[in-house]
Amino acid sequence: MKLPCAATAALAALALCGPFACHAADGLMAVKSPHSIADTSSRLVAAIQDRGLKLFARIDHAAGAATVGRTLRPTEVFIFGNPQGGTPLLECAQSAGIDLPLKALVWQDDKGQAWIGYNDPAWIAARHGASSCAAVPNLSKALNGLVAAVTAP
Repeated sequence: MKLPCAATAALAALALCGPFACHAADGLMAVKSPHSIADTSSRLVAAIQDRGLKLFARIDHAAGAATVGRTLRPTEVFIFGNPQGGTPLLECAQSAGIDLPLKALVWQDDKGQAWIGYNDPAWIAARHGASSCAAVPNLSKALNGLVAAVTAP
């Protein structure tokens, strides 16, 4: 029996989370980090580099908010990837380029808890009419492994 994308994403989230709380909504996978915000971000950069991926950009929303006199809890976007991983999805649906390279969001909630979130590749593919794209399982496995390494104790 083949599960719908939403069910597959939910099962993947449960497998990834292990002892850590996580949730998925509208393609956003969110995993609680057992580390501080600074450590979660550092571990993410290290995991990206360890896997031979390129970190294209790091956007600090809290720093941006401060420039206009606003306060925002730590919130940072990391944009990363490589052509070997993303091109096969683009070959299935070029419009997926709006969602690539991949992104991860590290943020602190109102209780001080660090989280890491990312768009589920199955959700991205479905969004662009490419649910059956052969590249999706590989992207999902890579991204789940990346987040698991970041959130490992």
